Amino acid sequence: MARPPAPDGLARVEAFCNTAVLLHATDELATVAGARAWASRDAGRGAAPRLDEPVRAALVEVREAVRGFLADRTDPAVRAALNGHVAALLGPPQVGGDGRLALAPPGSLRGTTADVVAALVGPALAELLRDGLDGRGARLKVCANPGCRWVFYDRAPAANGVWCDMNVCGARHKMRTYRSAAAAGVAS
Repeated sequence: MARPPAPDGLARVEAFCNTAVLLHATDELATVAGARAWASRDAGRGAAPRLDEPVRAALVEVREAVRGFLADRTDPAVRAALNGHVAALLGPPQVGGDGRLALAPPGSLRGTTADVVAALVGPALAELLRDGLDGRGARLKVCANPGCRWVFYDRAPAANGVWCDMNVCGARHKMRTYRSAAAAGVAS
């Protein structure tokens, strides 16, 4: 899409969610080989050899939970799903020796499926939580086009953007609305 990436750590969340491009029917996590390529390129933690089918399926589940949350932060089921993943992958925050809150370190690549998933996407979940606390995370949104659902950072001053790209999804929506209204006018 035409938008610049999200700032700082939110770029990691955005990139993880956008491993699936619904508008083009592509998904980097659709196969173990694709997920391994993504892990080698984007996660960069040597996870490709440990990435098997259960890890791939868990990555997709976490991605869709994050995307669901970004699309509707008020849905209790969506929040519960995301909270479940955060609890399983990051655990509760800890108070460090300096008095600051910190999240648990990412999982080990030698451990369980959950450990490998935590190593791959734990940092993205941690960034989502951090930026959610200061309000910046609210600008991370999902395109309103149900056939797209691209995750983007809304840079509009009023933070009221709904389309990943006005020239693609916004224009399609406007054209559908126009055609629907025109058809209703003809039918009347």
